[in-house]
Amino acid sequence: MRSKILFCLFSLPLIFILACGGSQTLKTTAEDNCIPAWYTTIPQDPNYLFAVSTANSRDLGLATDKAVTSARAEIGRQMEVRIQSLQKRFDEEVGLAEDSELRQMFTQATKTVVSATLSGSRVREQKHCRQGQTWQAFVLVEYPIGAANQALLEQIKQNQNMYTRFRASETFKELEDEVKKFEEWKSRQARQNQ
Repeated sequence: MRSKILFCLFSLPLIFILACGGSQTLKTTAEDNCIPAWYTTIPQDPNYLFAVSTANSRDLGLATDKAVTSARAEIGRQMEVRIQSLQKRFDEEVGLAEDSELRQMFTQATKTVVSATLSGSRVREQKHCRQGQTWQAFVLVEYPIGAANQALLEQIKQNQNMYTRFRASETFKELEDEVKKFEEWKSRQARQNQ
């Protein structure tokens, strides 16, 4: 009899623990189903930069705004990396590092481009999920790379000293070619959307 009582005393808490753990597994599975495929497998396209983000809030709009802001900041970081790479190439070709005034002008031009990048990006996909009292927003933000190249090219051309130094470089010619490709791509997109 005593062994039956001990068995019941130890079994009862174990049953409660297992019962509580089972519903948690179901809840996790439901949350996993909410995650969109594009969030875990970010699209690849040579014409765009992409960033994904998620945010939570009791307010649906605020959750979306927070996610979009975070994704745009990530695109800004990606642009900074691309421009730093371009700056290194200009350093090698025209000695940008040796001319502090020219370097300062280039730095200002890149800041302008990154700022424009954030405003030129757009939400390509979004999904919202309700989790109790909280909304979770998933967003995929895109930015056309050609637009950033075009903005940088325009900034360089606006500064006569920088333009004179850069225009003879191979890197500048490649940048111009990329901008031309972007303009052609925009024209094709406009014709397809008509």
